Amino acid sequence: MPSIHQAEVIVRSVTGIVIMRIAILQSDPQHRYVVGEIVERLGHVCIPFSDGLAMSKSLSRSTVDMLILDWHSSGLSGLDLVKSMRSGIGERVPVMFASADGGESNIVRALTAGADDFVTHPVRSAEFGARIEALLRRAYPANSAAVTELGPYRFDSRQQSVTVRGQPVQLSGTQFRLALLFFSNIGRVLSRDHIFAMVWGREFRESTRTIDSHVSRLRLALSIEPINHFRLQPVYKSGYRLLHLYGDEEATQQMLQEEAAA
Repeated sequence: MPSIHQAEVIVRSVTGIVIMRIAILQSDPQHRYVVGEIVERLGHVCIPFSDGLAMSKSLSRSTVDMLILDWHSSGLSGLDLVKSMRSGIGERVPVMFASADGGESNIVRALTAGADDFVTHPVRSAEFGARIEALLRRAYPANSAAVTELGPYRFDSRQQSVTVRGQPVQLSGTQFRLALLFFSNIGRVLSRDHIFAMVWGREFRESTRTIDSHVSRLRLALSIEPINHFRLQPVYKSGYRLLHLYGDEEATQQMLQEEAAA
């Protein structure tokens, strides 16, 4: 059973207060503590790193919603990390620098490489928190409506209910949270530990089969398949991605043919 804090995270994620996973890279222990405290006071999950190479290795197998980077770091610098992310599939993930090395040339290089903001230490807590939330709002526009309709799917967050083509589908609380997570992140790769943290409210400690079995049951329960214009795609060595086929019959037929040939 989840702890009180874990249960709060789960409830907040379903009732519209969005919880994000934010990875921070700060080489100075005091800066790392201060930034982490601000992130957690905002209600988000903080994943701290002191070494850029360790963060890079973690990001190769995990997904996060935001990065807060230091300019200098052992292993890989913050600038190296943002360049690597922007050249891959991380265009959507907001990146902020929080560094004592806030010279104009560093700020220009960071923003040119793809960073969204640059703050110099010592940070001012309220302002820094507001900047974090502003970047998250821009990257992940919130849907405050209690009812969300996506193709044949209709989600009611207050009732924690879902219908498919007008027919109600019985889901457990865990399944409903899992469905909301996928349908709120269409097209985005979500790693297994990301899924576990957001749905169960704690960091990943289970067998990968735990996630896979839940995803498999959800796919069947909601008929997530090309005929309903969605596909829940496994991503090798990472997790899953929900794809929307946008009602394109030709694309749907092509997807069905590819799946039949696989």
